[in-house]
Amino acid sequence: MVIRQPDTTAEAGARERQRRLTKPPGSLGRLEDLAVRLAALQGRARPTADHVHITVFAADHGVTAEGVSAYPAAVTVEMIRNFAAGGAAVSVIARRLAAELEVVDVGTAEDYEPPAGVRCERAARGSGNIRHEPAMDSATRERAEASGRASVTRALTAGADIFVGGEMGIGNTTAATALACALLDLPPAHLAGPGTGLDAAGVTHKVAVVEAALARHGRLRDDPVAALERLGGLEIAALAGAYQACGELGLSVLADGFIASVAALVAVRREPALRDWLLFAHRSGEPGHGGILDALGAEPLLDLGMRLGEGSGAAAAVPLLRLACTLHNEMATFDEAGVSES
Repeated sequence: MVIRQPDTTAEAGARERQRRLTKPPGSLGRLEDLAVRLAALQGRARPTADHVHITVFAADHGVTAEGVSAYPAAVTVEMIRNFAAGGAAVSVIARRLAAELEVVDVGTAEDYEPPAGVRCERAARGSGNIRHEPAMDSATRERAEASGRASVTRALTAGADIFVGGEMGIGNTTAATALACALLDLPPAHLAGPGTGLDAAGVTHKVAVVEAALARHGRLRDDPVAALERLGGLEIAALAGAYQACGELGLSVLADGFIASVAALVAVRREPALRDWLLFAHRSGEPGHGGILDALGAEPLLDLGMRLGEGSGAAAAVPLLRLACTLHNEMATFDEAGVSES
């Protein structure tokens, strides 16, 4: 399928409405730009952000065997249970937003009984240890991406205006760092961060593991699919597939932090036109996120030092989108209010 083009007629209508609202032009800053951008993506001069769909993709990573996380691999499944029980940060925010939240297991390694509400769509039982082997083969990547695409179809069927993709997977900041380093041709020391809370020695070890993975798999800057297969993770592949489906089917994306942005980088490198469909919610506390945002030409909405993942930073930015739409749709025009124009 082909990535859709934003609706320039709806965009022009939204800009004209902004010009006629009772305020000096540009006085609401980026809130005006957000409303106009959403109008173009939604194909209507009066956009909405009322119906938000959040999908958290979860998977395990073989690279955790290298000691790159402050938490054991078992936490991935434990957090799946926490999402389902409503106790995770993104679960709490989703309730407050009245957003649809689903959890999709695309690659845990552990045998467990999925809680009610969790979709078990394993593409594999965890990714390979990227220090010694590829993360996945092509068929596995395609299965993970298909799970991402299916989540977007469900979101659209449910009437979503905005899609948020979250992730959970112990070790996934290591995979995301390796993937970003390969695509941007940057040394790991520039992008590696604490992830789940590593100290300085832990980050140094993480850098060494990523360096070894990059040396093993060679230069991949110009081949995002191969980079994803050799260095990525199953939840990262699912996110990339979801983003591409959003561009093809016409659903606005509010992208989360470091890992979600690396998935976006993969997807945009594969389909550059997809960039138009991506809004970036926040600047993560992970030190490497700034480089990813720069590569994508992205200016995030928030900078709160968050680095939790799960889609929590994107969910936290939803009220700004709603406010932008409400101001755009409900403010009076100069004619309606009987106010003199400049």
